[in-house]
Amino acid sequence: MDSYNFPQVTQLAIPFFVAAILVELWLVRTGRAKGSFETRDTLTSLMMGTGNVVAGLLLGVVSYWALLWLWQFRVFNLGLSVWVFLAAFLLDDLRYYIYHRIAHRVRWVWAEHVNHHSSQHYNLSTALRQSWTGLFTFMFVLQAPLVLLGFHPAVIAFTFGFNLVWQFWIHTETIGKMWTWFEFVFNTPSHHRVHHATNPRYLDANYAGTLIIWDRLFGTFVEELEEDRPRYGIVKNLGTFNPLKVAFHEWIGMFRDAFAPGLTLSDRLNYLIKPPGWSHDGSRETSESLKAGYVSRNPDEAGKPGLPMAAGEPAE
Repeated sequence: MDSYNFPQVTQLAIPFFVAAILVELWLVRTGRAKGSFETRDTLTSLMMGTGNVVAGLLLGVVSYWALLWLWQFRVFNLGLSVWVFLAAFLLDDLRYYIYHRIAHRVRWVWAEHVNHHSSQHYNLSTALRQSWTGLFTFMFVLQAPLVLLGFHPAVIAFTFGFNLVWQFWIHTETIGKMWTWFEFVFNTPSHHRVHHATNPRYLDANYAGTLIIWDRLFGTFVEELEEDRPRYGIVKNLGTFNPLKVAFHEWIGMFRDAFAPGLTLSDRLNYLIKPPGWSHDGSRETSESLKAGYVSRNPDEAGKPGLPMAAGEPAE
C-alpha cells in the first residue's frame, strides 16, 4: 500500500496563528482596528483548539486509515503531479462546501460543528474554536469519492491543510471588504462574517472554505450589508465559557430530545437528522421560521438575498 509523508501544514502554521492573534489583539485594544476580544471567550477558544489537536492525534488516525483501506479499490492512481495537487485542492474545497452545508442542515453534524459558532465575538481566536467530536459524525466518508477516483488520502489531507490555513485569517473584523475580483472568487472576512452571523438574512449562508464560487453557484451566497451588521453567536447563546459544555452541549441536547418519552420512532429519528431547531410539535424555531418571522415584521425586506418572499406572495 502506498505511503506518503507530507508536512503537517496546520501544525507548521501554529506560530503564525499565535503571532496573528497577538497582533490583532494589540490593534483592537489600542483602537487601531475594529474588533472585540473578551478574555474568557478567547481562552475558551484556545482550549477548544487545543482539544481539537488532541482529538486529532488520538482519533484522526481512524478516518485516515479507513480512507487508506479504501485506496485499494481506487479506479485510478493519479500520482503526485502539481496538477493532481491542484485538482485535489479544488475538489476537496467543493467537498468541504458540501460538508459545511450538511453541518448546518442536519442536527447530527451540527452537534459537532455548533461549538465553532458559539462565540459572540469574531476574531482570529474564534478560528481555533474547533470540534472535539468530528470523527463521530462520519463525515469523512465525503472524501471517499476522491480516494476512489485516485487521489491518495495523504494528498487530500495535505491539500486540506492549506484550506484550513486560509480559513484562519478570515475570522476577523479588522479587515473590511477587499478588491471586487477577490471578493467574487475567494472566501473573505466579509463573506465569513455573514456565515457566523445570527441575523435572519445571514443564517445558512456562505458555506465556502476557500472559494466563495461554490456559494454563488449553488445559491447560498449572501452579501454583508453595512446597514445590517453581523451579530455573532448562535440563535440561543450558551452563556458559559466552560469548554466541556461548549464541546458537548448539543450532543446532550440532541440525545435528550431523541430519547424523550412519548415520541414516535419517526420523531426520534427526525431529532437526529432534521435541521437545528426542528421539534416534533413545532414549538421551536428553525432558520426558515426565523427568516419568515423577520420578513413578516419587515415586509419591505421580502425576497432580498437570504430572505424568503412574503407569505402568500408568489416566487418569481
